[in-house]
Amino acid sequence: RCCCYLEDKRDATVSSEIANKLLKFNTKNGELRQQAANCKNDKQQSAGHLTKVPRNANMGKLRSGYLFSEISLHEFEHKQKFPHAKLIKLGIGDTTEPIPEIITSAMAEYVHSQSTVKGYKGYGAEQGNLSLRKAISERCYKDLDVKFSEVFISDGAQGDISRLQVLMGSNVTIAVQDPSFPEVYLRQAYVDSSVIIGQAGEFHEETEKYKNIDYMKCQPENQFFPDLSTASKTNIIFFCSPNNPTGTAASRQQLQHLVDFAKENGCIIIYDSAYAAYVTDDSPRSIYEIPGAKEVAIEISSFSKFAGFTGVRLGWTVVPEELLYSNGFPVVHDYNRIVCTCFNGASSISQAGGLACLSSDGYAAIKAVVDYYMDNVKIIAQTFESLGLKVYGGKNAPYIWVHFPGRRSWDVFNEILEKTHIITVPGRGFGVSGEEYIRVSAFAHRECILEAARRLRKASIN
Repeated sequence: RCCCYLEDKRDATVSSEIANKLLKFNTKNGELRQQAANCKNDKQQSAGHLTKVPRNANMGKLRSGYLFSEISLHEFEHKQKFPHAKLIKLGIGDTTEPIPEIITSAMAEYVHSQSTVKGYKGYGAEQGNLSLRKAISERCYKDLDVKFSEVFISDGAQGDISRLQVLMGSNVTIAVQDPSFPEVYLRQAYVDSSVIIGQAGEFHEETEKYKNIDYMKCQPENQFFPDLSTASKTNIIFFCSPNNPTGTAASRQQLQHLVDFAKENGCIIIYDSAYAAYVTDDSPRSIYEIPGAKEVAIEISSFSKFAGFTGVRLGWTVVPEELLYSNGFPVVHDYNRIVCTCFNGASSISQAGGLACLSSDGYAAIKAVVDYYMDNVKIIAQTFESLGLKVYGGKNAPYIWVHFPGRRSWDVFNEILEKTHIITVPGRGFGVSGEEYIRVSAFAHRECILEAARRLRKASIN
C-alpha cells in the first residue's frame, strides 16, 4: 500500500542511512540546521581540482529544503517509537490509484509499434504531437478560442515554469500567493526559479521572504484571494487555482479582478491550472474563461494529478497570440524559440498516453479516478468538521486546509502523528501565513481514508 503499511520497502520512507543523517540535524525555531550536510559541503569545497570558474552567486541564495526532510525525521523517529504502528500517509500529494487500462494500453501499443518498420518514429516536434495539441485545444479549451498552435506539450509543469523564467529574464519582478506550495517540493518552481534567474534578491531571515518577491496574502479573511488594491504592481503574477495548499478555487468574479488588474498595470499572469479537473462547481477551470485573459495570461497545466501521470510525466502550456511584450512583439514567438532551444520534446510514449486520456472513453475513465479522490476528500473533510474544526478547500481540489486557532502547526502535526499514526503536512511549511493550519491530502486508497477517519474521531483531535 502507498498510504497504509507496516514496513513496505517500496514506500518512499527514509532509509536508515538517510535517517541517521537526519538525526544529526539540530532543530531551532522549527527549522532544521544541517550541520552534517554543511560539514560534507566543506569537505567537497576543499577536495578535487579548483577551476577558475566562479559559482553562480544566485545558487548560493537558494534556501535548503527543510520541510519534507523534517517530516521524514519525525516519521523515522515515530517508527522507532512505534515499530508495529501502521502509518497512514496523507501528506505528500502523490496519486495512488492505477492509471486506467485504456490509457496504459495505448502507451503499450505505441511502444510495441517502435519495434516495427512501419511504426517506428524518432524525434518529434519540440512543441509536441500535433494530434495531442489539437486534442487539448478541443477538449480542455472548448469554446475558449485557444488554437492548437498556442499549445506547447512538455514533460510537466515544473519544467515549463523554469522555461518561462528563462523567457522573462532577470529584470522582471514577480508576485506569488502566500501561503504557497513550498520550494522544497517537486512542483513548486515559482520561487526557486526566480532565485536562480536573479529576480528574487536577498533572503531575509526575519521575514523568511526574498526581498524582490511580492508575497500576496491569501487567507480566509480575504476569501483566499489577494487584496489587489494593496498589491505591488509586479511584472509577473504567479497564480494557482484550484490552489495548493488551501484547496480553494478562485471565483469567476475574483479572476476577473485579477485579469483587470493585469491589464491596467501591464502585468502577465502565469496561471497554474494543474487541479482544474477537480473543480465541481462553477469556478473557472481555465483563466481563459475570463474575458480579456488571452491578452494578459499564460496557462500551465499537467496530466499529473488529472490522469495519474506523476511518474509518466506530461504537461502543457498555452501562450496566446494576443499576448504581447511592451514593444508589441508576440510572446508566443519567443516562447517557441525557448522551447526549441531548451527542450527536445516530451516522450512520444507519454504523449500517446495523453492522447488516450483525451479520447471519450479515456476521459471518462480518468474522470472516474478524479471522482474517487473527491469522495476521499469529502470523508476526510467531514471527519475534521465533526471534531468542531473549520475546514477549507476540498470542494474543488483533493486537499483540505484545517484550522487550529492559536496552535502551532508543527504541534498539531505531532499530536496527530502521535495519537493516530497519520502523517499530514504542517501549514507552517507553506510559509508564515500557513501557521495554525495543516494540509491533508486525499490521495490515498479508500480503506486508508476510512481508517484515518476512524482514528481521528477516536482520538478527538481538536
